[in-house]
Amino acid sequence: MLSSFIVVSVSLVISKAESQSHLIDHLLVLQSQSKSGVIHLDDQSVSKFLRSPKTPRPYSLLIFFDAVQLRDKSDLSLRDLSQEFAVVASSFIANHNSANPKLFFCDIEFRESKSSFNLFGVNSLPNLYLVGPAAKSLKDDSERMQQAGFTRFTESLVDFIESKTKLTVGPIHRPPIISKTQVGSILGFLLIWSAFAAKKVFSGETVLHNPRIWLSGAIFVYFFSVSGAMHTIIRRMPMFLMDRDDPDKLIFFYRGTGVQLGLEGFAAGFLYTVVGLLLAFVSHVLVYVKDPKAQRLAMLFSILVSFWAVKQVIFLDNWKTGYAIHGFWPSSWN
Repeated sequence: MLSSFIVVSVSLVISKAESQSHLIDHLLVLQSQSKSGVIHLDDQSVSKFLRSPKTPRPYSLLIFFDAVQLRDKSDLSLRDLSQEFAVVASSFIANHNSANPKLFFCDIEFRESKSSFNLFGVNSLPNLYLVGPAAKSLKDDSERMQQAGFTRFTESLVDFIESKTKLTVGPIHRPPIISKTQVGSILGFLLIWSAFAAKKVFSGETVLHNPRIWLSGAIFVYFFSVSGAMHTIIRRMPMFLMDRDDPDKLIFFYRGTGVQLGLEGFAAGFLYTVVGLLLAFVSHVLVYVKDPKAQRLAMLFSILVSFWAVKQVIFLDNWKTGYAIHGFWPSSWN
């Protein structure tokens, strides 16, 4: 009788060991089939890998709960959290390339596994649970990551794993922004393009050889300088304000030296740009006109428009600051 009991006990132990070894092998296969190493679970696989054990499991499962229909909600950030979870999973696997793993990374999707969500008692997202080797009740015996940990998810997840499992995650390996294939494609494109670009440069047919581009750039720089755009950007000044007395009314010009609205600077910059363009016209174009009458009319027009533009700038400055700017005439004119 004693020998029979020993034989049966040994057989049961061997059978359980073989069963657990089979589960680990199955998990390793699923892990190898995933690009990031994250195993996708459903209700059936949860029942298979997380059924109540009579002896402790030889592995732990770290489960990220996801919902495809909620991934577009910015306040949940499920898409970003899922990507960071995959980065930590792939880094852990790369740092622990062993034949006897102790931790597997998994995810569960709501539409596919509503029953599993109920087993864990998950009723809000994002959520993450660690099912330890001895956990019997998935809801009561599993370790849940606190919601505060999702703000700095990667660092908090590493701390959570290391504190609960006593395993070291190791360095985080993030994938490069550009893959080797993409780098090769870009270099090939640049080599092909450089031949055509060299031909354009030597023949003087590039955009930089176009005088209109340089003229447009010079006008833009001039306008940017005289309009106070840099002041608007640095001080983050608004383009306009809402009238407190009349919400339907907008204020484009604000009286007072403490505030300069963006449209004020653009208005003054436009007037200054008009004067600058007229000056350029007179000094670079009008001198080539051979008709004296046309020259005089164009000069008179330029002077009148420039006088009007400068007068508008002075009027705006007087109205805004309260300080009067006026001309000083010779005393003999008085």
